[in-house]
Amino acid sequence: MKISKKIEQAQKENKIWWSFEYFPPRTAQGLQNLLDRIERMRALGPEFVDITWNAGGRTSDLTSELVKTCQKIIGIETCMHLTCTNMPQEKVDIALREAKQHGCRNILALRGDPPVGKDEWEAVEGGFVHGIDLVRHIRKEYGDYFGIAVAGFPQHVRLPPEELEFELKCLKDKIDVGVDFIMTQMFYDVDIFIDWVKAVRAYGITIPIVPGINPIQTWNGFMKSTALARTTIPQSLLDILEPQKHNDEKVREIGTKVVADMCRRILAEDIGIRGFHFYTMNLEKATRMLLEELQLVPRVETIKPLPWRQSLTPTRRNETIRPIFWANRTKSYLSRTENWDEYPNGRFGDSRSPAYGELDGYGIFINKTKEEAYKLWDHPATYKEVSLLFAKFCRGNLAALPWSDSPPSPETSVIADKLAKLNELGFLTINSQPAVNGVRSDDRRFGWGPSNGYVYQKAYLEFFVSPELLALLLPHIERDPNITYHVINKSGDLRTNTHSEGPNAVTWGVFPGKEIVQPTIVEAISFMAWKDEAYELGYQWARLYEPDTPTRKVIADIMNTHYLMNVVHNDFQSADDIFEPFFKAGEQLAASK
Repeated sequence: MKISKKIEQAQKENKIWWSFEYFPPRTAQGLQNLLDRIERMRALGPEFVDITWNAGGRTSDLTSELVKTCQKIIGIETCMHLTCTNMPQEKVDIALREAKQHGCRNILALRGDPPVGKDEWEAVEGGFVHGIDLVRHIRKEYGDYFGIAVAGFPQHVRLPPEELEFELKCLKDKIDVGVDFIMTQMFYDVDIFIDWVKAVRAYGITIPIVPGINPIQTWNGFMKSTALARTTIPQSLLDILEPQKHNDEKVREIGTKVVADMCRRILAEDIGIRGFHFYTMNLEKATRMLLEELQLVPRVETIKPLPWRQSLTPTRRNETIRPIFWANRTKSYLSRTENWDEYPNGRFGDSRSPAYGELDGYGIFINKTKEEAYKLWDHPATYKEVSLLFAKFCRGNLAALPWSDSPPSPETSVIADKLAKLNELGFLTINSQPAVNGVRSDDRRFGWGPSNGYVYQKAYLEFFVSPELLALLLPHIERDPNITYHVINKSGDLRTNTHSEGPNAVTWGVFPGKEIVQPTIVEAISFMAWKDEAYELGYQWARLYEPDTPTRKVIADIMNTHYLMNVVHNDFQSADDIFEPFFKAGEQLAASK
């Protein structure tokens, strides 16, 4: 969606909104850390994120990759900076083409700063001279596809009248060739900002203005950023910050209150501004503190449209159904299905049609170094110690497992103790969901979809199980006509009691004026594709440990001998019945030893 449309909608609802800016880091580890941070900060509720473009385009590939990841995997609307600095038209066209391919609908068009090592800005051969030239080019090549923003500079309001007139004319000229909104440079003198907004409006510019807000992180960072941007600092702000300049926490605390007061003043003024763009500097704490000081978080969380996070790339925007097996491995599912011509929506259709990419080349890996793995999982040397790790994860006392990069979801807390008991009995669970019988769609734990609807879930379990324990479990399962299952070994030999070749919807929702939505399913072909990945993750876990060690041996033995099984209890009104066969089989095994 275009950001201008989001702003328009927020204005109609009189809603305060905010967005975050990030810049591409220089190292691979820095990139991964930033992606993790963007994922966490998504919970703070930004309407969109904004990714900068380095002067000279030196990090242009990283910018494009960040935009792709934010749109595709994190599922958040993204605005991409694009500058004229060191950018011939050919490179600009590549950047725009990739942005469109990634589903990005918003560009911040800038002339840009001088390249590193140069004091003066100069155009490159075959490039653009001014920001307005870049705006014209985007509109010529892409029409109305992109929403376009340009920069605004509040400090211009303190220029002599004739210079201010010139700057306002330049801004108005850019607006007139197709700009949708203005994002301002940071400022700390709120009177300067308000006066500039009034001057802009008086000049006949009516498009939205988004104030750029820079949270104060540290004294040195504050002084460096304001010097680079030549930002006016009110003496009153210097007077209260400078005595604390050697105490970062105190600087951040004072700065948070000062900047929050700036934001309150802007909201209180009759200038029509209800949103803020935060320059995060790739840091989380100061931005979070500022939003908390403004009492904007925690706000009522927007209910997700589906139980899983949608991608915003062009081909996946209408995707409404996914198999449950990748519930904890979203990136892998997106990678292994990225070459599909179309994605399931409405109904999954022919269960034989999905063509999952092979594991080779899709980056199926455990997102942990050896050191991180040892710290997280230690060195379990026996089957019992492995099962206790799984139980610990289910109770929320372990941050990750090889099959899940993040802790259990909030809904798992409902069945956490039962899941832990299953693992202690020897059923090594890697995925699950509780039964839900008609919970309102705005429920904070289970809710999703449009308002005034109701959501439902069948209880689901997925786990590794030894042949011995499986033999005890199956008779109990087959006595319950409400249970269906698929069980498979690493060679791909599949056994099931379901008589349908089609998918089994395990999550669905009923909403006013819509057909029933069935976003999560269980079906055999997808399970067989997932099986390869599930076993491979186990083997990778084993290989994190040295050969011939007890830990490597016990994990590898589990992967070599155990079956992978999924179980659905189709009576969603019976929340706990799915667990009974497991408890009985576990008791039998214990009694036989």
